[in-house]
Amino acid sequence: MNDQNGFDKNGVYHFNYSSQPSDPWEQPRQGPSAPSQPPKKKKGGAAKAVALVLCCALVGGGAGVGGAALYNSLNDSGEQAGLSARDDREDREDGSVINRNDTDPTPVTVKQADGLTPMTLAEINAAYADSSVCISVQATVQQGYYQYETAGAGSGFIISQDGYIVTNYHVIDGATAIKVTLNNGESYDAKLVGGEELNDVAVLKIDGVSGLKPVVLGDSDDLVVGEQVCTIGNALGTLSFSLTSGYVSATGRSVTMSDGTVMNMIQTNCTINSGNSGGPLFDSYGRVVGITSAKLSNNGDTRNATIEGIGFAIPINDVLGIVTDFMKYGYVTGRPYMGILNPSDTADYADRFGWPVGVYVNDVEEGSCAEAAGIRRGDIITKIDDTEITGVSQLTSVKNSYRAGDTVQVEVYRSGETLTLTLTFDEQQNSTQASGGQGGQTAPADPNPRQTASGGYYDPYGGNGNYYDPFSEFPWSYFFR
Repeated sequence: MNDQNGFDKNGVYHFNYSSQPSDPWEQPRQGPSAPSQPPKKKKGGAAKAVALVLCCALVGGGAGVGGAALYNSLNDSGEQAGLSARDDREDREDGSVINRNDTDPTPVTVKQADGLTPMTLAEINAAYADSSVCISVQATVQQGYYQYETAGAGSGFIISQDGYIVTNYHVIDGATAIKVTLNNGESYDAKLVGGEELNDVAVLKIDGVSGLKPVVLGDSDDLVVGEQVCTIGNALGTLSFSLTSGYVSATGRSVTMSDGTVMNMIQTNCTINSGNSGGPLFDSYGRVVGITSAKLSNNGDTRNATIEGIGFAIPINDVLGIVTDFMKYGYVTGRPYMGILNPSDTADYADRFGWPVGVYVNDVEEGSCAEAAGIRRGDIITKIDDTEITGVSQLTSVKNSYRAGDTVQVEVYRSGETLTLTLTFDEQQNSTQASGGQGGQTAPADPNPRQTASGGYYDPYGGNGNYYDPFSEFPWSYFFR
């Protein structure tokens, strides 16, 4: 039963039928108090045609078009086909009135993004739904003595005609098999060309397919707050090629992930759910300006998140060089390397030992740029150029904002003194390793990559912090990316 406002006991609104319309223009015509016969129905032929149109529409798009043409031929008002709108009014026997207005479908032009002409959401979807892909993965998880298989789903987009695809690293992290599904329903096995956990970006490759349509990349630095954006993705891993839209809520948003890693993000109120990770974020000109990556939750759980309208995308400018390096070399070139081994935060010991807050150097790699700069075991790094260093994760983030060959001033605390040293970053050496039959992936040269600031391979999505990735694990070993 609905209340007077139309809401049922579950809070769901229902449109109520009323035999006493409040609109004076829709009041029933007053007939005699005791008519000798029921009033005649008007436009009976049109009513039959309406029912026919609905039946045809259920069959498919082609049938719907045929139904619309049939409606025009049966309409006894003499309306001609080709009019943009048609009105129909029927007086029912009980005195109520049903009004209907039919409008011809708005034509959608399929065109290429040119950076000059704004595109409607319908035009962006028509042009680039075929450039978006759904990604499904299989992975093997080891928990103690137990091993089990899991499955996941995410999104991606085609960046070249020969089958290169961009997605988030966390979508394919640990995958033993990767499959890509196109908008036409065709599926292909994909290999991992390269992936970087720190910037959460990966490049896949599918072979044996032709006629792929790549997206057009835009300039994420040109985005302005309030600009309309949209994304196409594999929502919940089941609602494939779903388009959601919104606006740019903020640019240059520094988002601290659960492990302390700071990432530069575009904030948007586009609806982002599990499965949207890795999908394209389009600007108002139909160009990809970001990679949909995460949303804000009050509890770190995708299933019970109560915060909506706060989503994040990685600016395409931040990762384009990484993507092109993967496509050309299979690894990232110019990645800076310091040679600081097993660093640790000093915040917990600062008061006890009278140390400044920073990063404690447990060891220095022989022959590294850190050694050449004069950094020693036992030093505490407190600043790089003008940026205060408060922990290992921040040191990693700051280091990776530079490239190999860049020179910086490093401030260190040593035996009660503060020294300023000059350091020129080395280039991190990369090696290609096989990954579960999925092709090569980039691996750091550091002996302990997850513990070193020099390699910078930290998981930006570990733990249960406030910022989570939409690829969190679901019950029954099934999770969406």
